[in-house]
Amino acid sequence: MTRISTGVRGLDKMLNGGLIPGRAYLIKGGPGTGKTILSIHFLMEGVKNGEKVLYITLEEPIEILKEDMRKLGFDIDNPLFVGIDATPVKEKRSIFEGFHYEEFAKGFTELVRAVRERLKEDKFTRVVIDPITMIKLTMEDELEYRRTFLAFLKEIANYNVTLFLTSEVYEMSIEDYLVSGVIELKTFETGGKTVRGIKVVKFRGSDFDETMRPYKITSSGIEVYSEETIL
Repeated sequence: MTRISTGVRGLDKMLNGGLIPGRAYLIKGGPGTGKTILSIHFLMEGVKNGEKVLYITLEEPIEILKEDMRKLGFDIDNPLFVGIDATPVKEKRSIFEGFHYEEFAKGFTELVRAVRERLKEDKFTRVVIDPITMIKLTMEDELEYRRTFLAFLKEIANYNVTLFLTSEVYEMSIEDYLVSGVIELKTFETGGKTVRGIKVVKFRGSDFDETMRPYKITSSGIEVYSEETIL
């Protein structure tokens, strides 16, 4: 089966060679665990292969993100990387390619429509929405959210893109059941030190390493130690 790299070698090993393309994956973790960094690894791996990729931020302004990612050595200014700032702020500091994307922050229905329009215009292979939690907060009815989220995944599938969704919710949620894969990032306090662990919780269509493995956030991004365990 064809696989694509996450951009993190150790994680690829845990996934038995990488991700299955054309599917949706959920990246879960608390603040500071590296969800955004992992997502950028994933996108920049596509850029390295000559693919056009799309990053949609619903929380952190895009210029701040770009500044942080440059410090980690990511070629975030590459024209193959398209960033959309959809943070719910009154004055947008970033508008990309002549489009205004304030409607992204209003709810899932608008998100589906806006993403569909963007995918029709360009051939993207990898898409990240960071974080999906912001959209979930705009919808009070759980059943409505489930229906809309499922419709969103079906819509995205029409364009054969590999999708990353980030979430700060650790508990089992609707997203866990509907996506093809779930990766968790966690932090532990041991002996006064912070230890980071990554675990593949779900990966449809493949076997995978179910052991929680240590990882670090370094000056060049995330490193996963796939041969080590957390004691």
